Amino acid sequence: MNIPADLKYTKDHEWVKVEGDTATVGITDFAQGELGDIVYVEVETLDETLEAEEVFGTVEAVKTVSDLFLPLSGEIIEFNEALEDEPESVNTDPYGAGWMIKIKFSDESQLADLMSAEDYKALVGA
Repeated sequence: MNIPADLKYTKDHEWVKVEGDTATVGITDFAQGELGDIVYVEVETLDETLEAEEVFGTVEAVKTVSDLFLPLSGEIIEFNEALEDEPESVNTDPYGAGWMIKIKFSDESQLADLMSAEDYKALVGA
């Protein structure tokens, strides 16, 4: 299982890559493995400002649909439109081509609430 050390994580299995005041978000390798083959990613919150832990979209796999939770409060400024044609990128490259959204976050103090790679490994038993 791949859990990159340079990312932050949530208990809901999202990863967060922080660059300045922007965060890129996707689901972890563990999450995509649990979901199975992903067939659709839906994000209808583009250009909306949401609070941390609000639902920003859904990911649909062959057998289930799961909500996606925003790890940081802020405005969703970008959706990875490549996922409309290739949702399987979330399975094959969850930390690269399978990213889902970018957020312009509004409260830097919330970064302290995210988990380190070590904490996330402990959560999933890796």
